[in-house]
Amino acid sequence: MKDNGLMKDDGLMKDDGLMKDDGLIKDNGVMKDDGTTLTKGPSNGPGAPDGPDAPRAPAARSDRSGGNGTRTVAVTLVLWALAACFAFPVVWFVLSAFKPGSELFSYPLSVLPRDWTVQGFADAWQRIHFARYFGNTLLVASITTVLTVLASAGTGYALAKYSARWIRIFFVCVLATTMLPTEVILTPSFAVVRELGLYDSLAGIIVPSIITATGIFMFRQFFMTVPDEILEAARIDGASEIGIFVRIMLPIARPIVVTLAIFSFQWRWNDYIWPLIVLGDQKRFTLQVALRNLIGAQNIDWPVLIAASVISLLPLLVMFLVFQRYVMNADINAGLKD
Repeated sequence: MKDNGLMKDDGLMKDDGLMKDDGLIKDNGVMKDDGTTLTKGPSNGPGAPDGPDAPRAPAARSDRSGGNGTRTVAVTLVLWALAACFAFPVVWFVLSAFKPGSELFSYPLSVLPRDWTVQGFADAWQRIHFARYFGNTLLVASITTVLTVLASAGTGYALAKYSARWIRIFFVCVLATTMLPTEVILTPSFAVVRELGLYDSLAGIIVPSIITATGIFMFRQFFMTVPDEILEAARIDGASEIGIFVRIMLPIARPIVVTLAIFSFQWRWNDYIWPLIVLGDQKRFTLQVALRNLIGAQNIDWPVLIAASVISLLPLLVMFLVFQRYVMNADINAGLKD
């Protein structure tokens, strides 16, 4: 007779287990002669026997969590140590702006100023027409950043979503420009700017700085992850290519836009060599070129130079504090399917 098991001639019944002649029953475990049950692995079902192996699982998890916690603390301490190593020179530099000139090179050196003063900031703002140079640099950095983001996004979109052999060759040529040092292309770039009539103008700084291989590469690699089905669906709905780029691709690529904008603004704000070559009129100097004029052949006014340098860092700091949440917390794959 078979009732959830098989009754054999020898009187053995198998019902979710096997009853043998010696009275041992196997039901998700083995019953020994002494009446104890050895459980094979953890059992979560109701009424499951508690075997000797059951209490070991929480202990193993506890050991693993303890090891992970120790490793996390060690890694955190190492990162804090590295951060302190990088932050110490910056903190020393900023605090030095509040020291008088006689205290900058006094021995023994001190991190905190003994006599706090802001005279260096006042002299820097008045002596070198700081407001004019600050405005020139802000204008150049802002316009160049906007044009760089738009040009890089459009170029990256075309390289990612249009198929042609010459497009791939063009992309390789763009990447090859990253292998050239800036000093190599200064002479031909200056010749082009002079022939275009852009010498000694802010436009001569802006135009050659719009196209960057780094920005094109960032957008191209991101747009490669966007499924082509999104573009096909938009085309079926009647969207134009410009509409697809402006209304779909750019919003999706917002993390890349913000990241490149921060990088581009920083590059143009701190640029020194190219404005020094292109600009001749002191009224059009950018901030970095103007700060260089504070360094004389025989004497350097260190309090003014350090204070002016600290002021020049403020726009970069403000920009990073405002836009860092878009970079740190942005989901690059938002809106995309796997």
